[in-house]
Amino acid sequence: MQTRPMSAPLGLIVEDLDVRSVDRETWRQLNDLFCKHHVLVFPNQRLTPPEHQQFAEHWGELVPFPYGSLPDYPNIIELRNRGKKGDVNQHWHTDMSYAQAPPKLTMLYALQTPVLGGETAFANQILAYQELSTGMKRLLDELIAEHSAEDLARLYGADTAEALRAEHPVVRVHEESGARALYVCRAFTRRFKDWSRPESKVLLEYLYEHSVRPEFQARHQWRPNDLVMWDNRCLLHYAVHDHGDDPRLLHRLQVQGESTL
Repeated sequence: MQTRPMSAPLGLIVEDLDVRSVDRETWRQLNDLFCKHHVLVFPNQRLTPPEHQQFAEHWGELVPFPYGSLPDYPNIIELRNRGKKGDVNQHWHTDMSYAQAPPKLTMLYALQTPVLGGETAFANQILAYQELSTGMKRLLDELIAEHSAEDLARLYGADTAEALRAEHPVVRVHEESGARALYVCRAFTRRFKDWSRPESKVLLEYLYEHSVRPEFQARHQWRPNDLVMWDNRCLLHYAVHDHGDDPRLLHRLQVQGESTL
């Protein structure tokens, strides 16, 4: 197993490792690297859906996506992008923050990728929190935000009245590293608890812009058979659609996280 940095703000590329052969000791090494670098990239893998799931289960129980899955594999969804119209992940977000216990990590496996473009961008929310002023940190440390899947349900044609909703601290403490990270995203955060929507909007807009400053970001350029996992507890991500009609096909699964409150 060889490693090299993906970028300055986050990420590590792990080479010469077949994830199908990972044992308990290797998993402990990988988890230490994961908690430190937040994104791990494993190039040149050859995975069936069961092998993909088996590797992810080193980190815990898999959690299904509430709006569909791959036939025969309820914990895997297919991300198929051909043209911008069908690309629903072209925005900054953290996965399923509308759940009471959001996934702690997301894992994507690439089956088909554009020759150029189609990157996934990541933004380090630990760095975003660290760069705030002392006064802003003091304010945010006490706030709770309300998150909702209402817009997502509407997109998938589901009943918005039954969309999942949850409350989470605006500053989330990573349960393994103890690091503090911003935990809001434009996709799912609605307002601060006990604040009105208009009152919340101004501060949330500032946080949305601050959280994705260029110096917090890294990008992964996909190649077929790349396996990428990221820490949903302290990152935002964005599927960059700059590849026109070139197809991009990925399998996604997630590992169950803990309640934040």
